[in-house]
Amino acid sequence: MSAESEIQPDWLAEFEAAARRPLAQRFRYAFVRTYKPVLDDARFRSFESMEEYRRWCQDNLPDWLGYGRV
Repeated sequence: MSAESEIQPDWLAEFEAAARRPLAQRFRYAFVRTYKPVLDDARFRSFESMEEYRRWCQDNLPDWLGYGRV
């Protein structure tokens, strides 16, 4: 292993500690629930077409969510 590809000791210790945790605990901490404005405000939405969906995203979602057109 070259000097450039060596793993930092603190990263390795953190990985090894995480690997010793039970799988259920690792799953619990693996996903972070983040509230997404508008998207999380309704149980579900349905659209007649992809164009309708894209128009809805453009008109209703904040830009920082990344659902806008480029």
